[in-house]
Amino acid sequence: MRLDDKVAIVTGAAMGIGAGIAERFVQAGAAVVVFDINDEGACQLARSLSQEGRALVIHGDVACEDDVQSAVARTVQQFGALDILVNNAGIEGPGQVVDYSSGDWDRVLGVNLKGCFLFSKYAIPHMRRRGGAIVNISSVHAFVSYVGNAAYDASKSGIIGLTRALALEYGHDKIRVNAICPGYISTPMTEQWLAIQPDPAATLKQVLSFHPLGRIGTPRDVADAALFLASDAAAFISGTYLVVDGGMTAVGH
Repeated sequence: MRLDDKVAIVTGAAMGIGAGIAERFVQAGAAVVVFDINDEGACQLARSLSQEGRALVIHGDVACEDDVQSAVARTVQQFGALDILVNNAGIEGPGQVVDYSSGDWDRVLGVNLKGCFLFSKYAIPHMRRRGGAIVNISSVHAFVSYVGNAAYDASKSGIIGLTRALALEYGHDKIRVNAICPGYISTPMTEQWLAIQPDPAATLKQVLSFHPLGRIGTPRDVADAALFLASDAAAFISGTYLVVDGGMTAVGH
């Protein structure tokens, strides 16, 4: 599974799953654009990646159309092509519906779902030149829900629908579009969630009990799945999703 001579944009790549994917893609031979609103984290990652291959930091908000359009144009100007897009950027927005503000709802849907739409909209015209792959990072929250996650659940379910639509509309351009649905992954977001629990140790023990494999995932677990879907090893796979959750949803969680 190599990505030699490929150019990829990874959104939300400053940390967590996005950083894992960017690192894995560089190791596989791709030039990678690290797109994030977190300048410090993005620059730190890019410095480490530049020791192994080509990496470029672009600051921006995935929910801002001007930022997205500019990032895609700069990528093509810098590297001469765009072959792979990983729509990873995402935020949580805990809160039950009747207590939720419309502004908070718009922000979660804007980053998690509209961001996928905007980057796809501006990347696809360049991918048409020689085909390409889009990997959208959804979540097991597309299928299972917990109290207080309506906006997040809705956004991640929407990504699955968008993935199917894009695969249908642009398959004739040899653009494959798939999604990954991670479960519990060891990321700063997960650590922050655990930290605010009344008993973090007990909560972690309960979470581990959900997983037949006996552990939660790592960014590398998701990155390997993204590499597979972005590579020629998945040349006949499009319009579907891959669940990366250690078997959690198989037991009803």
